[in-house]
Amino acid sequence: MSEEQHRAPAGVQLPVGAPENLGVEATRQRPPWQRNLGRLVFAVVAVASIATATAFSFASGSSGADPRANLTLIAPAGVGGGWDSFAREQQQAMRAESVVNNVQVVNIPGAGGTIGLAAFVEQDQDTQLLATGAAMLGGIVINDSPLNLNDVRPIARVAEDYSVFIVPQDSPYSTARDLAEAWSAEPKKVRFTGGSAGSIDHLLVTQFAQALKIPGKNITYIPKSGGGEAMQTILAGTADVAVTGYNEVADQIEAGRIKALAVSAPKRLAGTDIPTFEEEGYAVNLVNWRGFVAAPGVSDEQFEQLRAIVKETSSTAKWKDALARNRWVDSYLDGPELQAFLKEDQERTAALIKELGL
Repeated sequence: MSEEQHRAPAGVQLPVGAPENLGVEATRQRPPWQRNLGRLVFAVVAVASIATATAFSFASGSSGADPRANLTLIAPAGVGGGWDSFAREQQQAMRAESVVNNVQVVNIPGAGGTIGLAAFVEQDQDTQLLATGAAMLGGIVINDSPLNLNDVRPIARVAEDYSVFIVPQDSPYSTARDLAEAWSAEPKKVRFTGGSAGSIDHLLVTQFAQALKIPGKNITYIPKSGGGEAMQTILAGTADVAVTGYNEVADQIEAGRIKALAVSAPKRLAGTDIPTFEEEGYAVNLVNWRGFVAAPGVSDEQFEQLRAIVKETSSTAKWKDALARNRWVDSYLDGPELQAFLKEDQERTAALIKELGL
């Protein structure tokens, strides 16, 4: 798990969203006082973020509105997170290959990317792109965000990385089937760990539970800040199975320190012998994708310029090197196919979170 934590500050709920846009019913109801408090906190945090980002935008974009001249990439997470790494790798490729003359990255972290989303929509500038992905879809639902991807203009899905279920070398589980049998026999006994509640890691465990007809309420899940911490949790014996991005633990798997039971990819990853969940007979196939969206008010002409920039960057040698170094998978998708993908992914994510009761 490498994305920003999904939840707002402890004890705080963000405002009620528009679940009809996700194609599912609201996952929970709260008393009015909690909703009003959430709106107030969201407004305060978002305004502060917007002020910071806007000040930067005016400073960096004052020379013109041509995105080929000046472009800002907003990473809706802290420095070092998955979105930050993705945005900075894109930045380096754009610079090295002269796709954009001046490109900057701005971090606006918080609430699974929804604070950055709010700031981005409020600014509505045509020389900015917002990094987004699977983690934001979960953040939108969990935090009852008033905004979702219907409020921006999706540019492209650019890359994916896949998650693995890992266990210590001395674990009694050597395959996904071993785990499935033990978990089905005693659902509350098997302890999972991974990223924050509602993260892609948590949702993969939920999807596995659904495949085994285990109710979401019977899942024992210990949220951690990232893959490294989750791995230490299983090595310490306080959890049985960790879920994290393959790229975060590939070296440890190759070194034989831990075992990988299965990967959430549609087919085996190149250079590995880790079976996929579907190969093992389980419908566990969520992917941690990343891409970009444009502001809601950009013209069609400006939108096409931005899409051309992202597409051109994604075909450069520098970006292909970034894919290899980070063990990401090229999954470029735009146009009507992207819209269909987003609709399906939003609905699936919301349904899984509803199953968890978050």
